[in-house]
Amino acid sequence: MAVSRTSYSVESGDLFLPPGAFIVRKAQASSLEMLAKEFHLVFYPLEEEVTDTVALKPPRIGMYQRYWGGNMDEGWTRFVLEQFEFPYTTLMDEEIKKGDLKKKYDTIILPNDSPEIITGEDIEAYYEKRYGGMRTMPNYPPEYRSGIGDEGVEALKKFVEEGGTLICFDGACELVIKELKLKLKNVLDGVPSKEFFCPGSTLHAIVDPTHYAAFGMPEDSLIFFWNSRAFEIVPSGNNEKYEVVASYPEGDILESGWLIGEEKLKRKAAMVVANHGEGKVVLIGFRPQHRAQTHGTYKLVFNNLYG
Repeated sequence: MAVSRTSYSVESGDLFLPPGAFIVRKAQASSLEMLAKEFHLVFYPLEEEVTDTVALKPPRIGMYQRYWGGNMDEGWTRFVLEQFEFPYTTLMDEEIKKGDLKKKYDTIILPNDSPEIITGEDIEAYYEKRYGGMRTMPNYPPEYRSGIGDEGVEALKKFVEEGGTLICFDGACELVIKELKLKLKNVLDGVPSKEFFCPGSTLHAIVDPTHYAAFGMPEDSLIFFWNSRAFEIVPSGNNEKYEVVASYPEGDILESGWLIGEEKLKRKAAMVVANHGEGKVVLIGFRPQHRAQTHGTYKLVFNNLYG
């Protein structure tokens, strides 16, 4: 069985398939019947051969897992990958610091987290800023207090420059924007809660379903936003390297929940693909896999696992 994918819409007789359709060749009918039943798939016979498809191979995925008590968002991400049978390898601080990541991985995922916790630096200042003295520093054994440090940051840079795909969720975007010096700005950074507040709401986003990162998504999509990010591309001579995959509309952004300061999101990017060196960084300013509940945005993750 050989599986490939189209980058354009396909018409065959009365059948119309959008960009990103999977093309299966050299498969036994009995195998397709089994897969359709087990995974609730629908297969359509094509009347003619489809050309110019991209062959797919099992992705080599590295899933970053940190210390400092663990990360709930990382656990939920692993759960989603396992539920949909994506193979992955748990990637921890020491392996990242050693470098040469591209030899083993095509894609690395950084779940939602703060730059301080990921790097293991300025932890005390982070706790003070976030909790204002209401929570003390956790007393973990020394061996469970590490981060990727400067060595790990440099290793991730090299991974992208050599052709890797780095997927970042929500807070992790801040680290990568800063360290890779990407021409992006989080427009919500430092905005007081009286001016902008969205503590867990469903928002409208305009998605480009012709972009490979959003294949299979409706143009008018709903995303889950919980104190998340919204991006603006900083004008530069390299603006063509930044591709907006999803952005917020002109108005009527809120579908359900609580939103103060809607105007702050107007026409801002919710998801950007930044081409960097030979690779790319996928910056998703929200949590598309949030607690394994946001099935409507899983494709924004899955599409990018194939590099």
